[in-house]
Formats: sequence, C-alpha cells, structure tokens
Amino acid sequence: QVQLVESGGGLVQPGGSLRLSCIASGSIFSINAMGWYRQAPGKQRELVARISSSSSTNYADSVKGRFLISRDNAKNTVYLQMNSLKPEDTAVYYCNAHIFTSSYLNTDAWGQGTQVTVSS
Repeated sequence: QVQLVESGGGLVQPGGSLRLSCIASGSIFSINAMGWYRQAPGKQRELVARISSSSSTNYADSVKGRFLISRDNAKNTVYLQMNSLKPEDTAVYYCNAHIFTSSYLNTDAWGQGTQVTVSS
C-alpha cells in the first residue's frame, strides 16, 4: 500500500504565495512522475504541473511563470511553490504520483487534497 499526504494549503490574499508539499510513503520501490492537479467548484480536475523522475517539468498555461514544481527523491516528496496567486487559483489541490511498489505493481496514487483559497 502507498499513501500520499499533502500539506501547505490555506487562505492567502491575491498576490501572495503558498508552498504545497506532498509526501509519499508505504511500500515504494520507485516513484516515476509526480504532479499536482486542482479542482475548483463546478469544474473538472485539471493538471497544474508535472515533474518526471528526471525532473523535467510541464505546467498548465494558466500557472506558467507563477508556479514552480520540484521534488526531493530522497524524501519521496514533491513541492509546488505558488507565487502571485490569483482568485482563480482557488481550488482543492491534489497530489498524484506514479509509483512502482515493492510488490512490483504500478500504482497511480492520489492524495486526499488540500484547499487553497485566494481571497481578500
């Protein structure tokens, strides 16, 4: 079994910053791509940013230049630094990881989500 736990969400004013963290734990052999998705009320879940095992990255157009995804492989952790936040960034943010378990199974794992609210 594998588990992803996010932290770092909260309420921030427009123009502010937040840093999300997501730690993977459990029967992990290796972690491939990791990413952050978000879902706003009444909208579909969308990809925010993704980072491969070799640390190549891609971002949604709406966050390019404002958000930065990074990972610490030694800690099985992925981060999302969010700067210049806008009200439209308000959503529940979910961590995702493609994990190869100790039982040699590929698992697409999700965290429970963390709320980010951008409001004055």
